Amino acid sequence: MPRLAPDAPAPGPRTADVVADAVRTGILSGDLAPGTPLREEELSAVYGVSRHTARTALARLTAERLATAEPYRGVRVSSLDDDALVALQQLRCALETEALRIVRDRGIHPPGVDSALDALETAEASGDWTATLAAHARVHLALVEAAGSPRIAEEYRRLDSEMHLLLTHVRPAYAPGALAEEHRAYVTEALRDPEHAVRAHLEHSTRAILDGRRRG
Repeated sequence: MPRLAPDAPAPGPRTADVVADAVRTGILSGDLAPGTPLREEELSAVYGVSRHTARTALARLTAERLATAEPYRGVRVSSLDDDALVALQQLRCALETEALRIVRDRGIHPPGVDSALDALETAEASGDWTATLAAHARVHLALVEAAGSPRIAEEYRRLDSEMHLLLTHVRPAYAPGALAEEHRAYVTEALRDPEHAVRAHLEHSTRAILDGRRRG
């Protein structure tokens, strides 16, 4: 496993959170590729924590599906095959549709979505794929969080981490500025007709990701 620059973990029950955050950053940045082993003993040595704390950190990453625990193989950074991608997108569709239905019925405009769209446009123009992914996530999370449902938002964040992991290693083909333009149109349509807009948007992105995989 590549060595990550460790933060000094604070003592107490949040130490496992600090370790999990550092490893999560390595996974979502692409420094830790899919299939990379995540070993308790190495995390313990790198971060100066107990094996129990390292095990707890890995359990949290496994719960987020950023890591996978397999018998006789230990814990590794997750890899999503095509079937898993489709299932993930179907679940995202259900959560995002319900959140946006609530938003529509309340007649509110999601706070933060306009600034998130601006950030996506800026990131895309810079050519920085890591920043683009972060901005893309902000757009969708702004829509979901506007529903005011902590449970929906919590579950959606977990799925978004999986999507972030996948897209870190698969870059769909978009013309310059097309991603931001697509999401501006999506937000407008989703606030009006979430049932149709979310399904159409995620089916389109699924096809783009699968095409990107085949090109890779």
